[in-house]
Amino acid sequence: MKITILSAALLSLGSQLAFAAPTATTTGSATATKSYIPSHSPDFPEMAKPTDVVSEYNYGPYNMSKTLPTYTLSGYPETWKTPSTTSKEVKAAIAKIDWSLVPNAPVRKQKKNGDWVKDTDGPKDPYCWWSDTNCVTPKINIPQDYYTCGRKGDWGLSYDDGPFNLYYDENAKTENRYAEPALYNYLAEHNNQKATLFYIGSNVATYPAAAKRAFNDGHHICVHTWSHPVMTTKNNHEVVAELYWTLKAIKEATGVTTKCWRPPQGDVDDRVRAIAYQMGLRTVIWDEDTNDWDMKAPGGGNLPTSTVDGYFEKWIENYKSGKDKTGHVVLEHELNHATVNMTMFWLPKLQKTFNVVSALACNNVTQPYWDEQYVYPLNNTGAAADNTTTNASATATATATANANATANATANATANATANATTVAAASTTDILLSATTISLAN
Repeated sequence: MKITILSAALLSLGSQLAFAAPTATTTGSATATKSYIPSHSPDFPEMAKPTDVVSEYNYGPYNMSKTLPTYTLSGYPETWKTPSTTSKEVKAAIAKIDWSLVPNAPVRKQKKNGDWVKDTDGPKDPYCWWSDTNCVTPKINIPQDYYTCGRKGDWGLSYDDGPFNLYYDENAKTENRYAEPALYNYLAEHNNQKATLFYIGSNVATYPAAAKRAFNDGHHICVHTWSHPVMTTKNNHEVVAELYWTLKAIKEATGVTTKCWRPPQGDVDDRVRAIAYQMGLRTVIWDEDTNDWDMKAPGGGNLPTSTVDGYFEKWIENYKSGKDKTGHVVLEHELNHATVNMTMFWLPKLQKTFNVVSALACNNVTQPYWDEQYVYPLNNTGAAADNTTTNASATATATATANANATANATANATANATANATTVAAASTTDILLSATTISLAN
């Protein structure tokens, strides 16, 4: 991963531009509706339905085994490389995009050290380029990014780069006891804690049993691209390929088609957003970054653990002192022993201070998949009792809670968004930073 240096430019609140006749959809606002460009579930070729997956949200009990099968998915591109754009499946996905609705933003270039060749589109930020201005309000007719939690005291838990695969090299001895399902078991043991998980397609294809476990445990599963590239450096067809194969791997492993994605390093503009949205995906960013990925461990850097500890200490102190005015979506990683250890140390302390819920739950998302039978609660509901009666009552509770919170969230997020758009995000160096808006559904 590379650190992206963010400019200190103020966010622009430019009017949204329509590129064609939009499709009417409903936002999460309690009273408002908004017309957005079409968003649809991707088409996939026939594939076998996965076995041993839940057919609706699982309230428990959960499988707490410490090991998982290590089979892999077949028929996928080479891992950790941007897939070909000429395969039959990718061509079909490309053909479904209305390219007249995709802005003509430049395909961006980076130097060998990760710096941008051109690091700004100018003061008006015409393409809402997050890496330049932290823009989260698109200039086209698609929903605002999810990036924060509107309710004060909410901690939106999210993890990038999973599922954490087993190692088969010299790192196995130190890393494998932290590979999945270690984190998922820990979360289940601590208040049935739910999180939003942003999966790299290459990791799903090589460890689908881990994706299945997380899905069965009630976590929100989202896309984090196939090979973890800086997405605005990819051409239009490459963007489709990165998203398509990750969507398909998640579908084959879990049986669901997700509606959410997070760009690696937070790098996104309206060109990439428009492609993702037409593939059924709502963009999710964040407003607090642990920088845990940069700690000394495989795949990491040299950031002292004490620095990351200091971030958590500051966030807890800010809340207790009354400095916090909204909740937060927080970026963490299931990447190596250091990141998993860090979350295991801090989660109990966070749970004593904040209302820790998944990043999507704090944005009132109850249906994160195109498969509408999966209705998620907005809290960490879990039970070892019979699911039949629990599912009905919990679904009703989730719906009621969503309706009750919609007005409060709309007001809180209006304040949060105004603040975010008037100032720059603190901590200008980041790897995967997230920002968002509060609505009831993702791509709808």
